[in-house]
Amino acid sequence: MKIVKEGGHRLFETDPDTASYVATMLADLRQRGLAAVRDLSRKFDQWDPASFELTPAQIDEAVSKCSDELIRDTAYCQGNVRNFARAQLATIHPLEVETRPGVWLGHKHIPVKTVGSYVPGGRYPMFGSAQMSIIPAKVAGVKTVVACTPPVQGSGYYPATINAMSAAGADRIFVIGGVPAMALMAFGMGVVEPADILCGAGNKFVAEAKRQLFGQCGIDLLAGPTEIGIIADDSADPALVACDLLGQAEHDPASGQICICLSETFARATLQEVERQLNVLPTREIAAQSWQSHGKLYVAESREEAIALSEDYAPEHLELHVSDVDFYFERLQNYGSLFIGEETTVAYGDKSIGTNHILPTSRSARYTGGVWVGKFLKTVTYQRMTRAASREVGAVTARQCDVERMQAHAITARVRVDRYAT
Repeated sequence: MKIVKEGGHRLFETDPDTASYVATMLADLRQRGLAAVRDLSRKFDQWDPASFELTPAQIDEAVSKCSDELIRDTAYCQGNVRNFARAQLATIHPLEVETRPGVWLGHKHIPVKTVGSYVPGGRYPMFGSAQMSIIPAKVAGVKTVVACTPPVQGSGYYPATINAMSAAGADRIFVIGGVPAMALMAFGMGVVEPADILCGAGNKFVAEAKRQLFGQCGIDLLAGPTEIGIIADDSADPALVACDLLGQAEHDPASGQICICLSETFARATLQEVERQLNVLPTREIAAQSWQSHGKLYVAESREEAIALSEDYAPEHLELHVSDVDFYFERLQNYGSLFIGEETTVAYGDKSIGTNHILPTSRSARYTGGVWVGKFLKTVTYQRMTRAASREVGAVTARQCDVERMQAHAITARVRVDRYAT
């Protein structure tokens, strides 16, 4: 492996100062409820409405501010997400099997009752994030989705975000951001049902709030700065590869990019293209910082080494710009979402194609995937048996309990052996 450009280490979303700061906020929010929410909203967002929840009339007003084209395009994107979520749900089946004569074991899938969906704002009004948590939850059968989005300084809310949240199926919509929003959804505060699962991306304070709230409720995952990985051989277009690298670099100065090439000639051409495109990129101020600090450009000696480098990085998004896609598709395991061939790109997955963009970052793709319809389902087991089977299982169970010295357990088994004796 040869390094053409080396970037810094990827950043994680927590540090002792952030953890302490968020813990103090959550303690205050837990104790004082909506009063603390209002104080923090005034402090951080200069936002102090009569009610943080939008009424149906206010939602209609927000939708009316969206162009017909925006509404149609949002419906197109959400339709793709909904169709894919429904197809995923169709693969999830209940199970019941007779494992021994008279013993039936099974599982069933039960949707959680309430989901808290956070739709981020901040540097970019990422209204497309609404469908990524709301739609899979509703398709899974979740009864209530409470959705929060931060206010826009000076204007209250971003109409496209409210339209997206409403169209995706949010049952209640609040204009409130950051840690107060996460606390409202997690604690309920007498306003909403406490969330069973918190879902959605956000800044480092939102991520830390989710980390600390886990246990009180479930969470989707802990997402850090976004990442892209690209494997490219000499059949690829350096200009297109550079374009896709910068497409993710514009997210945040901490965004990560890695490009693994199969020749130094291609790597050098890609580097030149990145520098050329940065000169004219409208968001170059952010993208240039990100590329300079976190961009990596490697040359692998073989396809196998290219895979090994990618597996170690475990990118959130992974694009394949190679001629032999099947070779890589069959062997790659560590990624959040895979984009096969130059015809697709990360932006499609982020906005419109139908797969979910809430994905694992910071190498967590080694052990988890992203949000999908199954995230909102509990898979629970059950057992039933005949009396004859209970006698058989009970005798073995009692002897096992004796060895473990758990006498009360043993009695629960023996009483059934005796009860069902012929």
